[in-house]
Amino acid sequence: MEWTGLNELREKYLAFFESKDHLRLPSFSLIPQGDKSLLLIPAGMAPMKKYFTGEVTPPKKRVTTCQKCIRTPDIERVGKTARHGTYFEMLGNFSFGDYFKKDATAWAWEFCTKVLEMPEDKLYVSIYEDDDEAYEIWTKQNGVDPSHMVRLGKEDNFWEHGEGPCGPCSEIYFDRGPEHGCGSPDCHVGCDCDRFVEFWNLVFTQFDSDGKGTYTPLANPNIDTGMGLERLACIMQGVDNLFEVDTVRNIMKHISTLTGVEYGANPKTAVSLRVITDHIRSTTFMVGDGVMPSNEGRGYVLRRLLRRAARHGRLLGMTEPFLYKVCETVISENLSAYPELKDKEDFIKKLIRNEEESFDKTIDSGLQLLNEQLATLKGDTLSGEDAFKLYDTYGFPLDLTVDILEEKGLKVDEKAFQEKMTEQRLRARNARKDAGADAWKGEAAVAEKLDATKFVGYTDISCEAKVIALVKDNQLVDAITLGEDAAVVLDASSFYGESGGQVGDVGEITCEGGTFEVVNTVKVGSGVLLHNGSLTQGDLHVGDVVTANVSKETRYATMRNHTAAHLLQAALRKILGTHVEQAGQLVDDKRMRFDFTHFSALTPEELSLVENQVNAWVLQGIETDIREMPIDEARKLGAMALFGEKYGDIVRVVSVPDVSVEFCGGTHVSNTAKLGLFHILSETSVAAGVRRIEAVTGTNVLEALQDEHKRLVETSQILKANGPEDVVRRSTQLMGEMKALKQDLEAAEGKLASAQLGDLFEKAEPVGNVRFIAAEFKGSTADAIRTMCDRCKDSLEPDMVVLLAGTNEKGVSFGCVVGKDAQTSGVNAGKIIKAAAMAAGGNGGGRPDSAMGAGKDIHAVEQAFEEAKKSL
Repeated sequence: MEWTGLNELREKYLAFFESKDHLRLPSFSLIPQGDKSLLLIPAGMAPMKKYFTGEVTPPKKRVTTCQKCIRTPDIERVGKTARHGTYFEMLGNFSFGDYFKKDATAWAWEFCTKVLEMPEDKLYVSIYEDDDEAYEIWTKQNGVDPSHMVRLGKEDNFWEHGEGPCGPCSEIYFDRGPEHGCGSPDCHVGCDCDRFVEFWNLVFTQFDSDGKGTYTPLANPNIDTGMGLERLACIMQGVDNLFEVDTVRNIMKHISTLTGVEYGANPKTAVSLRVITDHIRSTTFMVGDGVMPSNEGRGYVLRRLLRRAARHGRLLGMTEPFLYKVCETVISENLSAYPELKDKEDFIKKLIRNEEESFDKTIDSGLQLLNEQLATLKGDTLSGEDAFKLYDTYGFPLDLTVDILEEKGLKVDEKAFQEKMTEQRLRARNARKDAGADAWKGEAAVAEKLDATKFVGYTDISCEAKVIALVKDNQLVDAITLGEDAAVVLDASSFYGESGGQVGDVGEITCEGGTFEVVNTVKVGSGVLLHNGSLTQGDLHVGDVVTANVSKETRYATMRNHTAAHLLQAALRKILGTHVEQAGQLVDDKRMRFDFTHFSALTPEELSLVENQVNAWVLQGIETDIREMPIDEARKLGAMALFGEKYGDIVRVVSVPDVSVEFCGGTHVSNTAKLGLFHILSETSVAAGVRRIEAVTGTNVLEALQDEHKRLVETSQILKANGPEDVVRRSTQLMGEMKALKQDLEAAEGKLASAQLGDLFEKAEPVGNVRFIAAEFKGSTADAIRTMCDRCKDSLEPDMVVLLAGTNEKGVSFGCVVGKDAQTSGVNAGKIIKAAAMAAGGNGGGRPDSAMGAGKDIHAVEQAFEEAKKSL
């Protein structure tokens, strides 16, 4: 058995099963596709569940993969032991109704003993206690020594999760020798010690369980095997844990170089090195697969890992961002298997650095708050309310607070923390409720009992229909009269019902006896279209034959904006990277609003590139291709789906050839040229990791340009410039003049400050072993007080403490400077300022030698001086 590197082991395994007629698939993304039960992929078979259930046809009946996996249930144990990690790779070979036990076990034994040349006397095999078939195959076909066969119970060797496919399994163990054992004469396979390492699990999925103890044999049994790549590498490299495996060790070496801390030199620093090593592996791959930092879901997992790693960097003395540098080694060590990481390297490093810098801004304040909480702590448990304040104000994930407290022998009331989190989620959910949609809830409940409306609006802007229901004041009525508000339900309609981020159509429903103005169209769950509005002429009855006329101008403008949203997403992904995903959108006839995942504001250059790319596609006049097809066929085309959205077996796919392919039920133009032009109005932040672009198309571009030109003309008149083209020159000139005036003003304020300070130092009052000076300057601003404090420093004697107050109509500004000897005595300018400002209804703080603050009550200056004196 020869030492083998991790990357070589991965390739040997996949190549071996390719030689057994398996299709090698690349690792699936860590983000589960079409599976809302998982935040992140935790096992090799997880992305292929639908192949096993028969919901989706696999590309081949024999498949082999090396799957990236993330597991975080034991995150608090990572680092504290050398066993735990959040990121790992799972080797697997799978049979979907093809081969079964004989081939699966034979190939597993062949790979271990022939390819890896593991000594047979070091290998042990466990089987389910009642699986005599597996015992016979292992011993008679594969030649495993019966003394190396172990029967274990259902808990260890039977794979089952409630109802559905299940079956017995076999596990292969490697004997590391008695020196790794517990010393017990009864030490055996299944013992909790480190001697016998289970490294390969072969699951024989041969039954269908009803969840009540009845097991029906499957007509086509499956094979699902899983082998941890890092665990296999530990065996082949003769090391004790994953942190000593070659590729992982190289990552840790880079961290040691950056921090100047060697692994093994100290138990505490070893914990931090293991945490950083594991977490930077996880986060590099997560960001590479498109996970963005946020305060919920998988984005929160990413943020937790990064902040935990950053905090352990602090423990090793790192005061500046450094994790982003370690990404380089993570990527280079995994390049042979995951070359796409190199393409995304700049993006990964930039995002991780941004997160580090963001956390750096709050961690010191958070730690200060935590220390203040601990100073008044009674008992050994921090309240859930205090832990939640740390999370809500300073972004401290709960496990980070738990980590810090554990180091001090303390704990957190986690149950109370989770209750606070639940309360916050409920508040957020209530805040997000769409008041407009709520207004139609009663009518929607009534409409749920009606037959679905046949929608013909993809092809027809107008259609003949029959009124099948009228809903007024949440009740079904037979007729409505002039001026009454109601919702009209038709058997067929050309009106698009609000969904997928596209607003509902507006227009008119007319008949011989009346006209109903539609102000919004809503689609309820049953497929019924509610045409909301009011009767503007005559009357309307159930059973009337009507004409449904969508407003052409509004619909066509909305179509232009919706197609533009697809082009915009394609341009963003092309220019910023494939991590960009739709996070929400709103499309109406005026503009399109598109929310997307990205970690930072777009630069003017990036915005220009995006806008130019969309307009290039518009000017090419590309015909759009809109078709309905089976969802599997759409996925083969690479159609992008909205994450978390449910789709039926038949889906509608909107394609702009060579540009964009998306699942979409909205209305679109037939050719990109019909957009006319595309113009970005704004780019802003919506939430952490989510940006928003608002843009216009068609005649709205003309209106936007006319508005901008009008504002430019008005600006030029205000600036007294020679027309719009002279605005830049005139603005630059005025800014120069303002700068010069400001400098003159500052010089004048400096002279005034010197004059006002005058004989101030002669009025020093002894307080203990320091001299205290307090003075009020009426009509002075905060800038003036700051200037005075700076001037005081020039003449300040070492034992002096100076507190100045400036009052004007806006309030009171405080400034404080403290001499060196006074600081040595324990005087802190920040604390002096805080006491004074709070007495005047404000707050403040700063460094020990100088600080600033502000208050609201200008009549409380004398009281503020007294409070400062008490503090002193």
